[in-house]
Amino acid sequence: MMDIKWFIIVNPVAGNGETAQKWHEIEKELNQQKFDFKVAFSEYKSHEGVLAQSAVEEGYTHIICVGGDGTLHNVVNGLMTCPKSIENVRLGIIPLGTGNDWIKTYNIEKDYQLAIQIIQQNNTIFQDIGYLKLDNTKQEVYFNNLAGIGFDGHVVYKVNNYKKLGFLAYLAGALVSLAGYKKARLKIEMNGTTIQTKSLLFLIGLCEYCGGGMKLTKNVHPSDGLFDITSVEKITLFQLIRNIQGLFSGKITNKKFVKSYKTEALKVTVLEGDTAYIQADGELIGVGGFELKMHKKALQFIVPKSKS
Repeated sequence: MMDIKWFIIVNPVAGNGETAQKWHEIEKELNQQKFDFKVAFSEYKSHEGVLAQSAVEEGYTHIICVGGDGTLHNVVNGLMTCPKSIENVRLGIIPLGTGNDWIKTYNIEKDYQLAIQIIQQNNTIFQDIGYLKLDNTKQEVYFNNLAGIGFDGHVVYKVNNYKKLGFLAYLAGALVSLAGYKKARLKIEMNGTTIQTKSLLFLIGLCEYCGGGMKLTKNVHPSDGLFDITSVEKITLFQLIRNIQGLFSGKITNKKFVKSYKTEALKVTVLEGDTAYIQADGELIGVGGFELKMHKKALQFIVPKSKS
């Protein structure tokens, strides 16, 4: 590792402050493993993206993100909007957040010593990145895991203050919110067709897990150039409770009330008078409709070597 200079972005408040507490141990481990690195701590929401851009501007091609899904989301957005080329940038993660859904797709352990060992191997994969442009604010947002509009956005909105509970917060929020949730009428244009639906849940997947370990997408592959869409029009509280195990095994996607699609682009319009929350990588990003586009194999992530 002596010949590589690493830029490390640390979110000290990730994992309810766990990162700040463990940073000294992580720093010690990195030094023991002979990493040559510069470290920067984020000081406000989305600061990680600014730090990622400054790292690229300074000539760094190897970046480590220390935090959870939200921290990684911000770093990815910083890199994807960077004025300089990110073709040679490699991004590793030491996971210390609450949900840590993205790492599950690649079997990255939530143990900083094992995570550092993976980074040391410097094995990479080029992953697809999703792009959302919001109708209301014209805001542009990138995501590396999953995005959604409707019920899951509503749950993220509701449980934002209880994130420390991880998947329990999401599941509890889902159970509490379901009865009173007002479904939005959506017009969805994709693959040359238009679908009008009174949608409960419309989920857009690049990777496999969300909500603290739930598997709600059917045929995901992070590098196939296609989004994996899950659409649920109607599910009762009884069906949800009966299928809780299926939420985590992925078997719920085989149920009749779940529809799956593949696409590389789409447009969602929320029909007049309705409200729908949008989330990306578990972060609430707005309300209303959006355009969705694919950036194929846009970013290089450091992941474990395949066992095949």
